[in-house]
Amino acid sequence: MKSRYLIASLAGVALTLTGMAAAQAYTGESFAKQAKVGMDEARSIALKAYPGKITDEELEKEAGGSGLRYSFDIESGTVTHEVGVDAQTGAVLEDKKEGANPD
Repeated sequence: MKSRYLIASLAGVALTLTGMAAAQAYTGESFAKQAKVGMDEARSIALKAYPGKITDEELEKEAGGSGLRYSFDIESGTVTHEVGVDAQTGAVLEDKKEGANPD
């Protein structure tokens, strides 16, 4: 009887950990192998351009720069900026205040 509870508990822990790993994924992660700049480095570059709290992040194919960029929404107070970082060079391609209808 005790072993059933132990197995059920372990299964619950495994599901929880699996869910946590999935929550760390980001939109466009499938492009990551094509990027020379990693997500951690891109985050650091974006936060230097506009300090605050990252509320959304993605890796996307978009015109400008190398064509592959990280896009971050960064909140500071009541203002949100979109900061784009080239995934090949690390250059800041965009740093603008988000409008009323963000992407």
